[in-house]
Amino acid sequence: MKAIMEMLRARLASESSVMLVSAVGGCGSVPRKLEAHMLVAHEGRLCGTIGGGAIEGHSIALARELIEKKESCIRDFRLDENGELNMVCGGAVTVSFVYICAGDQKAMQMADRALRCMERGCPCWLVLDLSGGKAVLVDQEDHQTPELPEELLSALNAVSRQIEIGGKAYYVEQLVRPGRVYIFGGGHVAQALVPVLSSCAFRCVVIEDREEFASVRLFPDAEEIRLIPAGEWGRCLNIGAEDCICIMTRGHQGDFDCLRFALRTAAYYIGVIGSRRKIASTNERLREAGCSDLDIARIVTPIGLDIGAVTPAEIAVSIAAQMIHRRVQRKARQA
Repeated sequence: MKAIMEMLRARLASESSVMLVSAVGGCGSVPRKLEAHMLVAHEGRLCGTIGGGAIEGHSIALARELIEKKESCIRDFRLDENGELNMVCGGAVTVSFVYICAGDQKAMQMADRALRCMERGCPCWLVLDLSGGKAVLVDQEDHQTPELPEELLSALNAVSRQIEIGGKAYYVEQLVRPGRVYIFGGGHVAQALVPVLSSCAFRCVVIEDREEFASVRLFPDAEEIRLIPAGEWGRCLNIGAEDCICIMTRGHQGDFDCLRFALRTAAYYIGVIGSRRKIASTNERLREAGCSDLDIARIVTPIGLDIGAVTPAEIAVSIAAQMIHRRVQRKARQA
């Protein structure tokens, strides 16, 4: 979404009208049902995607027509033999088309605010007025949105969905979620993991006690890199229930000390790299240190899905997949 907001700001600054195209609902076998956006101009797609294929191609063509007419609309696409796309995979998807005219100052401000929120990690929501063809941004620092009903603002959470209030339909999506991934250790696995997680909208903070590994050169995609002496984590970090912890320091003792600290936090995911033999030894040491079986049950180890990963890149993929799954499960519980 960052690329879309950057492109939106650039195009409006150059006095060019655009169409924000968004997947806002669906069922069955469709590429994307929610949380998919693209920006289209008169010459075609600029950035983003709503899943590719026939739906995207047809949506681009329709968006270009609507730009010429200066209109917004909602369109339902059926993916069966009776639908206009003549597809057989089944299902349906609802696509929103929001026309944004050249020089629209409210849209420019929306893009600026969204980018500031993304930079600061401030939670914010995109609200599409499906009845009126408008896009609005809501953030925790500025709730001055008189065009939206209070009932809608109070219903904003981590779940993307359509809401009907007062006979009007809205689509809401949280663009920036609270919470970070604290990665303890800056070795090869961490170096492979940060870009994968960052590309999946995880905000990564790398924690190291070695200056040569606490480097922007090694972690260009990290939101933050902290040089913290081992054992000083509690004094320097404030890790909450929205956060994740990945432990992959340079040694077993470092992992153990870090794990004891992690169990004192409310982090919803605590993953530790290591072999099954190391796990058994670590669990025994934790019990000797006073940790309960409930404490130990919070630990995900070996970290990552069991896909036979060997290389740092493969391990990074397995960890990211597991964390995506945990994030989805958590969002479902919050619904």
